[in-house]
Amino acid sequence: MAIRIVGVDLPQNKRGEIALTYIFGIGRSSAIRILDKAGIDKNIKVKDWTDDQSAKIREIIGAEYKVEGDLRSEVQLNIKRLMDIGCYRGIRHRAGLPLRGQSTKNNARTRKGKKKTVANKKKASK
Repeated sequence: MAIRIVGVDLPQNKRGEIALTYIFGIGRSSAIRILDKAGIDKNIKVKDWTDDQSAKIREIIGAEYKVEGDLRSEVQLNIKRLMDIGCYRGIRHRAGLPLRGQSTKNNARTRKGKKKTVANKKKASK
């Protein structure tokens, strides 16, 4: 039976520490903290969790962490705020360029997208 926490099916054959990272907003350190608080060994696989253990984890995540939809919407609102106030980072977001000082002459393909070839002008003949 798949264990579902905040709308995410956790993989059955992974250790608890790794499986919790499938939830947006929970990384390795948060996952370890949650499992310690719930009193569950981080090396136990998800399929071996009891209903009480999974309920305890659900309770901890619900009470202490902002995850999945709430977190995604908060991040989007933060980006929208930067764009609305017109600060440097907001302008870079709007233009689809890197925000944190990276060079854009040769790289930055992740932010800029696929190359757009620009035809070069012919040299004027004498």
